[in-house]
Formats: sequence, structure tokens, C-alpha cells
Amino acid sequence: MTELVCGVQSVDLNRPRVMGILNVTPDSFSDGGRFISHDVALKRALAMVAEGADILDIGGESTRPGAPAVGVQQELDRVIPVIQSIVSELPVPISVDTNKAAVMREAVAAGAGLINDVMALQGEGALAAAKELNVPVCLMHMQGSPRTMQQNPQYSDVVADVKVFLSDRIQACIRAGIPRERLLLDPGFGFGKTLAHNLILLRQMDQLKSLNLPLLVGISRKSMIGTVLDDAPVDQRLYGGLACAVLAIERGAAIIRTHDIKPTADVIRMTHAVMTVD
Repeated sequence: MTELVCGVQSVDLNRPRVMGILNVTPDSFSDGGRFISHDVALKRALAMVAEGADILDIGGESTRPGAPAVGVQQELDRVIPVIQSIVSELPVPISVDTNKAAVMREAVAAGAGLINDVMALQGEGALAAAKELNVPVCLMHMQGSPRTMQQNPQYSDVVADVKVFLSDRIQACIRAGIPRERLLLDPGFGFGKTLAHNLILLRQMDQLKSLNLPLLVGISRKSMIGTVLDDAPVDQRLYGGLACAVLAIERGAAIIRTHDIKPTADVIRMTHAVMTVD
């Protein structure tokens, strides 16, 4: 896939791209509560695009370890007005970060052009909704659920296990009538994985390239960075996150999902320039 068609917008994937994170939640691990106001969320969206975001990912339910579940209506109330505001102001693809079929439908109707599902369309009605909506879908690997995923994650071979899971979900999508060319893959860093699992997965991420679909990687500000950097707090994980972004791009990442737009955009451009020079 060299072009990601997200409704009326599209993204050229011939070079790595930046997906900006916009959490309209009170409890996300990094920026919970900062962007609940629709006006503040729109200002942040405008700033992210100005800093180099190619896609905006809007989420209304925290998926941090132990986060409580959010009802459908509450999630809709959080994300739909923000999507509508951004679509009216910015010609940029919008991704909705949700695992609920009803939210997928309402978000796409409001102008979202991509579904980013941490449950890889395993939720009730999600496969049918994704087929019906005819927009790209990102399938993420997670062991367990956000409420339980970090209690005792175990793998026989983390890279092989992630690859098998993603391959199985690709086939489930194809059987459901979702074209392969509408799929992206996320290894799911931090979702049901220990520090060692995450580091090995990043080091060997190029093994996932044989699945022949674009890879979306989200490591920004995650606890794996904080742990390696002597328990660095969330607001001191930028440089570790940039190092992870470079490593991910070298191993085939097509999209980097991040809170820190300008630094990540600069790192991506520099890395890509080195990798593609004649």
C-alpha cells in the first residue's frame, strides 16, 4: 500500500508519516483531562497539524492499564463533536480510536476516515461495521484487555505470537469481506507485554514486514521508556520516544503515533533522508 485513502482525504505512505494523538478523556496516562473542552481540543488539533501531523487520532476511552470501561453514549459525547469541529476546520485525515461498532459508525458519519481498534475488530459487531463503513482499519495486538493486560503477560515467542495473531486477524477481516488493502497493523507496544517483551518486539519488528501491510507504531511516552530511563516521569520521556521512533522506522514502520509532533516529524524526516539517499 502506497496510499492510505481515508474517505475524502488520503496519505502518501511512500515516506513515514506522523499520527498525532488527541485524547478527549479525563484519564489517559499522558494527557488525561487536558483536551476535554471542544475548543481546547480544536486548538490542539490545529497546532498538531501546523507542527507536522499527517493524521489525527481521536480517542474517547483510555486504554491505559487498569482503565475503567466507558459506555457507548459517553464515548460518543466525547469524540463526535471534536471530530465534527476538526473536519470543518482542517483538511486532514481523522482516525477514531475505538473498539465499539456504534462509535465507529457515528465517527465515520461525522467525518472520520480511519478506524484504529486496539481490539483488532474482535468486539461485538466491529467486523460488520468495518466492512460497511469502507474505511481503512488498524488492527492492533493486545494480550488480554486494558483492564487486565499487564497482570501477567506471557509468550512463548513474543514476535512470533504477535505475528500469528495479526495474521489471524487479517484472515478474519478478509473472510468478513474487508479488503486486505484497507488494513494496517499495530504490534501493540505496552499492551499486554513486559519491558523485555516490548524491547524484543521493537528490536525484531522487521519480522512483521512479511505480512505485507503498513505498520503503525505507538510508543510515545509509554512506561517501557520510563522504566529504561530510571523511572522517568511521563513528561521526561521525549528523547527515549524519539529513539524508539527511529528504530521503528528503520524496521519498517509506516506511521508513528505520537503526542510529540514537531520533534517526531523532524526525526522521521531525517531518518527517512538517510535511509533513501542515492
